[in-house]
Amino acid sequence: MLQRYIGNRSFYKRTLAIAVPLIIQNGISNFVSLLDNIMVGQVGTLQMSGVSIVNQLMIVLNLCVFGAVAGAGIFTAQYFGSGNHEGIRYSFRFKVLLCLAISALGIAVLTVGDRLLIGLYLQGEGSPEDAAQTLQHGQAYLKVMLWGIVPFAISNAYASTLRECGKASVPMTAGVVAVLTNLALNYCLIYGNLGLPRMGVRGAALATVISRYVELAIVATWMHTHTSSQPYIVGAYRSCYIPGKLLRQFAIKGTPLLINEALFGSGLAMLNQCYSTCGLDVVPALNISSTIYSLSSVVYMSLGNAVGIIMGQMLGAGNTREVVMDANRKLTALSIFCGVVFGGILAAISGIFPMLYSTTDAVRSLATRLILVSAAAMPIHAYIHPVYFTLRSGGKTLITFLFDSGYLWACVVTVAVVLSRFTDMGVVWMYIICNGVEFFKCIMGFFMIRRGSWMQNLAAKTK
Repeated sequence: MLQRYIGNRSFYKRTLAIAVPLIIQNGISNFVSLLDNIMVGQVGTLQMSGVSIVNQLMIVLNLCVFGAVAGAGIFTAQYFGSGNHEGIRYSFRFKVLLCLAISALGIAVLTVGDRLLIGLYLQGEGSPEDAAQTLQHGQAYLKVMLWGIVPFAISNAYASTLRECGKASVPMTAGVVAVLTNLALNYCLIYGNLGLPRMGVRGAALATVISRYVELAIVATWMHTHTSSQPYIVGAYRSCYIPGKLLRQFAIKGTPLLINEALFGSGLAMLNQCYSTCGLDVVPALNISSTIYSLSSVVYMSLGNAVGIIMGQMLGAGNTREVVMDANRKLTALSIFCGVVFGGILAAISGIFPMLYSTTDAVRSLATRLILVSAAAMPIHAYIHPVYFTLRSGGKTLITFLFDSGYLWACVVTVAVVLSRFTDMGVVWMYIICNGVEFFKCIMGFFMIRRGSWMQNLAAKTK
């Protein structure tokens, strides 16, 4: 029984070779985000709320970028597994073009609708003056953040391709340098240290924008100066040409993922909007809770990405059904184990972490209770995450769409809307119920994976 769920040394060596760089990059990134969050939180609760709301809107755009690179990334991983460098070049070109289009659309929407979108989260009980100030801080932060959208999108096209081609250490290094740059600039620009101006929330945004240009410069420079190991990059910008057959395949497989990420991001934003109707204290409390949860979930989230890459490479290399299923079962077991361990750690620090913020006792108390709920739900999400990437690795993007954002909107968001609009239920119980609904998603995922219909060799089909 243990051998079914626990792999040998070589199995974990391969897994960790992909997962550890992701864990390090995401861990440092989330840790620095946590420090950023605390720095802004020290400026004031209203500033923290304004930044938190804008970041929720930015998450929708960021997830659209992830969806854009993920669709073509399915092919990239399988092309790498089959040694098809020309196919990788076309998939990379597709990523860049689509990322540019999404960036332009996102900038336009956020520029025109900033006041309306931020105002959606300021409808709960509280002072109208506080709501107006929170809106002003959010708008000031957003105006600067818009300048970082394009470099963020393009660096993701580079970074995802490098990971899918077995060079995860490069984007890891770039990410580490970028977040450290962000942290240093935050210290200087938020508070006005080392002779620089005190810019508050605008300083936090400017630091983030500069760090994104740094990350792009590192990954792009490395890839274009290592053409012997990355031959697909040669000629990648000579034209915008992508063979019609491949373009159709990228679109067929990628469009559901792009729509999925857009709907998933907007679903999360809608969930938070539902929670925010319970009062203005909910916004900063959710911000505190989600910040520490993001750091605690780094390991299982990174393992999920590793699952998608490993499954894609194995399918592209033509491994048998039994071998692929065995590897997937062991990777999923590892993810659940990590979810249990880090969920326990999160629960242990739930009462301590909110004390780091300069906010009211009511906000701290509410944040503690939300953190405890998140900790209890972490093993559930640690199972769902690798299931999502497994379904995606074989190109079953429509099924992935229904499993991910389809379930979120049809079940979780629907429950949140009903509870927030038609009951006086407090935010904690609403949060518990919405997280509990995710358990039924685990049951669906179990049967979807066991069927094995997700296993497709796309690299062979597009030759």
